[in-house]
Amino acid sequence: MTPKAPGPEGTRPTPPRHRPGGRTARIRTQVLDAVRAELGEHGYDGLSMDAVAARAGVHRTTVYRRWGDVGGLLADVLDAAGDDDWQPPDTSSLEGDLAALNQEIQAALIAQPPIVAALIAASFRSEKAAHAQQRLWEDRYARCEIIVSRAVRRGELPPHTDARRLLIAATAPLYHQLVLLRTPPDPHLPGHAARTAALAAAAGAFAESPSASDT
Repeated sequence: MTPKAPGPEGTRPTPPRHRPGGRTARIRTQVLDAVRAELGEHGYDGLSMDAVAARAGVHRTTVYRRWGDVGGLLADVLDAAGDDDWQPPDTSSLEGDLAALNQEIQAALIAQPPIVAALIAASFRSEKAAHAQQRLWEDRYARCEIIVSRAVRRGELPPHTDARRLLIAATAPLYHQLVLLRTPPDPHLPGHAARTAALAAAAGAFAESPSASDT
């Protein structure tokens, strides 16, 4: 559920945004690949429009005209991450689904070069990137809500379990340990965090609050 993370039951994932083809698409691919490479090697402070243009083999005026500034480049990288058909794991159990999801997150966060971690860090430095990051998280959480819907149908969870709260609780330890504390990756953490969240959810810890009309 990261910038490389089907919505709720009865809905379908948002289709990928239409992107132009041909030369325009090739230039975009070259430039965004260059942004990822530069960001992974040099971080946000070392990212520049000229360096990206040179690495992509594209004239600098093309990059400035289309993306405007570094924030525009980062935002497009993040938006491009949502233009996919990614689906959350389906292991036939809530704990298994959450553990598999956490394994994907951990793999993305520790990958080298550290592009995903660098994009997360850059979103705190660029308003455009921050908005794009938020769009990506919203998309990923929406797609992952089906994990909770399936668990409810199987009888693993009480009805009206709050999917977003459960998903955050299950995945947050990965981001806390690897991004905030920068601790070495623990191969047991994805499964442990999944198990803890699944047990809490089964006990009703993430039941939706009654609406005002029900009180």
